[in-house]
Amino acid sequence: MTRDGIRIHDPADFAGMHAAGKLAAEILDEIAPQVFPGQSTAELDRLIEAHVTRAGATSATIGYKGYKHASCISVNHVVCHGIPGDKKLKDGDILNIDVTVIVDGWFGDSSRMYVAGKLPRKAERLIQITHDALMVGIEAVKPGNTFGDIGHAIQTFVEGHRMSVVRDFCGHGLGRVFHAPPNVLHYGRPGTASVLEEGMFFTIEPMVNLGRPETKVLADDWTAVTRDKSLSAQFEHSIGVTANGFEIFTLSPAGKFHPTYET
Repeated sequence: MTRDGIRIHDPADFAGMHAAGKLAAEILDEIAPQVFPGQSTAELDRLIEAHVTRAGATSATIGYKGYKHASCISVNHVVCHGIPGDKKLKDGDILNIDVTVIVDGWFGDSSRMYVAGKLPRKAERLIQITHDALMVGIEAVKPGNTFGDIGHAIQTFVEGHRMSVVRDFCGHGLGRVFHAPPNVLHYGRPGTASVLEEGMFFTIEPMVNLGRPETKVLADDWTAVTRDKSLSAQFEHSIGVTANGFEIFTLSPAGKFHPTYET
């Protein structure tokens, strides 16, 4: 069944999404100790692909529209869709690692922030606000609310801290497909867009810039960067709407979703 083009899933489908989301989260947990100054993003991607293979799962991104990697790794002013490569991380670099896996036909999609070495103060604040913006958006998820309510909650929170929400990229529906309706905007007006219903599955993945919200895509047709070269951060969870609220499919089993988990 669909509503406004959005698939309404059965209660039994939640188990499949939890299994896929758990693997994505475990991979992001496992990679955390491998993020350090001198490490290359290509090596991080190799380790991620190896974990996917060991788990008997499939990477959703390898081969997607010609993409060749098991992750997107976006460093500093890269907003999203950063391509892993040989460039080495430097002390104080912040990076988002985004992983999507397929487990028994279900897609698990999540991303989180990491830091190589010592976390700079302004980056720490950006990461904290971005993390909290995601959670504020998730708290707006319940039947009867709208997708506009989610976007408004995120936008209001971020702009209240004098940062900006990226407009050019958004969350999306998922389930047995990688990308499906709706587009989940991280800005908006309360009461607008489609009404949330039990059984809807989608991602919320705000991208927040220290500077202005504008982005541009580089010549590789993937890498999106801030136009003003300001730092950018992102966190992403996959969500299911329940009768009374939400379930998060991509919770970190080790409690490492936030990069300062050790402190």
